[in-house]
Amino acid sequence: MPGSPSEPHEAPEPYEAHETSDVSGPYEAPGPYEASGPSAAAGPYDLAVIGAGPAGLAGAVAARELGLSVALLDAAPQTGGQYFRHPAPGLRAARPQALHHDWAAFTALRRRFEESGVTHLAHHHVWTVTRQDADGTWAVHALTGPDARNGTPVRVRARAVLLATGACERQLPFPGWTLPGVVGAGGAQAMLKSGLVLPGRRIVVAGSGPLLLAVASSLAAAGARVPAVVEASGYLGYARRPRALAGVPHKLLEAAVHGSALLRHRTPLRTRSAVTAVHGTDRVEAVTVSRLDRAWRPVPGTGRRIACDALAVGHGLVPQTELATSLGCSTRRTPDGTYALALDALQETSVPGLWAAGETGGTGGWQLARTEGELAGIAVAARLRGLPALTRGPRARSLARRRDRMRAFADAMAAAHAPGPGWTAWLPDDTDVCRCEEVTAGSIREAAGGLGARDARTAKLLTRAGMGWCQGRMCGPAVACLAAEGGTARGTVPPSAERRPLAVPVPLAALAALPDDTTRTPG
Repeated sequence: MPGSPSEPHEAPEPYEAHETSDVSGPYEAPGPYEASGPSAAAGPYDLAVIGAGPAGLAGAVAARELGLSVALLDAAPQTGGQYFRHPAPGLRAARPQALHHDWAAFTALRRRFEESGVTHLAHHHVWTVTRQDADGTWAVHALTGPDARNGTPVRVRARAVLLATGACERQLPFPGWTLPGVVGAGGAQAMLKSGLVLPGRRIVVAGSGPLLLAVASSLAAAGARVPAVVEASGYLGYARRPRALAGVPHKLLEAAVHGSALLRHRTPLRTRSAVTAVHGTDRVEAVTVSRLDRAWRPVPGTGRRIACDALAVGHGLVPQTELATSLGCSTRRTPDGTYALALDALQETSVPGLWAAGETGGTGGWQLARTEGELAGIAVAARLRGLPALTRGPRARSLARRRDRMRAFADAMAAAHAPGPGWTAWLPDDTDVCRCEEVTAGSIREAAGGLGARDARTAKLLTRAGMGWCQGRMCGPAVACLAAEGGTARGTVPPSAERRPLAVPVPLAALAALPDDTTRTPG
């Protein structure tokens, strides 16, 4: 995590920090789960917002301006989330806005946040949310500090929770993807935005989704040579939904800006193509780009080698829903095969008192996230203050209409870039799929074909795929697709949302210290 540890601060009443024991070893284990500050009888916040990206900021500000007490928790030292990630102050960046679109809109939102009186709890790595049996309030459990592994456990109590936890990249493996120099497309952008560094000098950008254009244009603007942008899908899918396109003219403008940047830097765009192999000894030296058929199977004889020293690759985004699904929240299948939270018209999940906004409800960009966050903040204030008229007023209705237009475009975008079922054809049996446990595609295919594995969970039990440090966040979609090859849904993800009881790694002592008056699932 960039930056240095936050200075100690005086905790507000609903914030409970827990003492640390003298246990020696690799972790500094927390001691008994007792408040070191005010007692547990102190009143909770009205709202705890998890995630300080556009959705979380907008939700926190809206709720605070309507009279609620609000705490905003985020693992990063600064607000902005992944989209508005910006250099640490120590780097003294002269023009951080040069790496962003809509920087002025973000700084205006950040200014409102800073003036709102919301309690900002930076460096708080939330690992679970529970409900207190005694009074029905929520308890948000986090580890503080730049590194969650050695953090101090704390508990923040609130009457309602807004989840704005964003999304992570989806990776589909290929031969050579573990070589140094292969990074996520979003990861390359994060390196540039937060550290002002490039993953290489000659960088191929590949995968699928609109993020590729933004990444390529920003890398080229920063001085990198981008010999190709390789998009596995085409763009004709957008034309099938003209009404969705007409509702978001700003997206067309963004595409034009990125397209003109590629033309200016003479970067070719190769559609219906994919990187099917990476070559090199100690790091990336070249990639093979192959044409794909409509099912994403490589077309024989079309492979072409492109010299490069880095590859930035990503196949869309996966909503981060662990905190919600561990509480029993319902999910929905998105057009690109991921799972997002099922939300009502006012952004509430299927669990009463738990709202969500932004990428947790499906990937759609920062403007959609901000709109959903603001609408959720109004809805929470209406519920807690007993003012249902707030959700029927002109502001809420306008936000809902805007949200619906952008969500329609998001669905069109997801459908246009959905992975084809034949992508596993570019995976030889000796390709590592699970990097943590070094499980190959052949091992997973054997579990599916010979031992009857038909989903990622069964493949995990038989091969250890997904049992490593990332707990399947990197390899989960690929393992699920390979396992499904043995059934009728070849290459598609089985119909079950990912469920992980812990959102971040947690020392066992922190788990043992959980108080008895909590429940995982409200009831």
